[in-house]
Amino acid sequence: MDIEEFLRQAKIPYEKKHHPAAYTAQEVAASAHVPGDMLAKTVVVRAGDGYALAVCPATHLVDLKKLSKVVGAEVRLANEGEMENLFEDAELGAAPPFGNLYGLATYVDESLSESKHIVFQAGTHEDTIKVSYEDYRKAVEPEIADFTSHV
Repeated sequence: MDIEEFLRQAKIPYEKKHHPAAYTAQEVAASAHVPGDMLAKTVVVRAGDGYALAVCPATHLVDLKKLSKVVGAEVRLANEGEMENLFEDAELGAAPPFGNLYGLATYVDESLSESKHIVFQAGTHEDTIKVSYEDYRKAVEPEIADFTSHV
């Protein structure tokens, strides 16, 4: 199921915007004209024997040691080959922060949970979606923890 279909079925209001192609979180924030602390960056990690999503503001870096403590298993960044198999409906590096759509645990850094709205990649390097953080939280039910450092 693609992200827009999921949002419509869940009756979550959203705004979709098209922008010039961007590949890093900071580039996406600039292309989409949103503050970096509002852009939800999706980081795919290998956690123990499985995978998970670590979601944080574009202005932050995931601290793998802190995240390992939160997850309760050793965590490392997933490689491109691993991500390719996990997100067949999204361009490589543009997965939306909805682990529940892929059977993955989702961890949200507490700094992002303070936002009124979040913006995230909509499965492409040229589209973003804006939703209220509260709607996102209810739809995904992520674990909220402190696992980043500010850039």
